[in-house]
Amino acid sequence: MPAISRDEVAHLARLSRLALTDDELDLYAGQLDSILTHVAQISQVAAADVPATASPNPETNVTRPDVPQPCLTPEQALAMAPAVEEQRFMVPQILGEGA
Repeated sequence: MPAISRDEVAHLARLSRLALTDDELDLYAGQLDSILTHVAQISQVAAADVPATASPNPETNVTRPDVPQPCLTPEQALAMAPAVEEQRFMVPQILGEGA
């Protein structure tokens, strides 16, 4: 039994606002099924006695201290902007949604 069906891929495409052809749905269903099958296999290998790690290197606090620095004023930051509205960068609306 596949880990993900073609109908589920179509549903995800609709949620993502992707227009996929029937061939693409079949292709992506197969690819996603393969990925999910491999993830399930890896999950079976993980042992309870192995601690979870985010990184194999035990580095701690490798960032510089957060020190305030001089920065641009709002007027300087917006000076070269193609469009400004209420002291903010004005950008085109996306996805046809209201504000």
